[in-house]
Amino acid sequence: MKRTFTASVWQEGEWHIAQALEVDVASQGQTEDQALANLREALQLHFEPPTPSPAPQLHSLEIEIGGD
Repeated sequence: MKRTFTASVWQEGEWHIAQALEVDVASQGQTEDQALANLREALQLHFEPPTPSPAPQLHSLEIEIGGD
């Protein structure tokens, strides 16, 4: 499925900032084109379905503290 977003682009110092107006996603780049490409990637990641991470394995550790 394709969706179109509107990007606002401005310069802050040496960086170009690109922000999607429809959702709270932004990115930056050294050029306007790079900022827009980075925003495109950030939007794709933003809309990727979450995948659960494997549950951590829990272990009990018995140690002796102090003891003579």
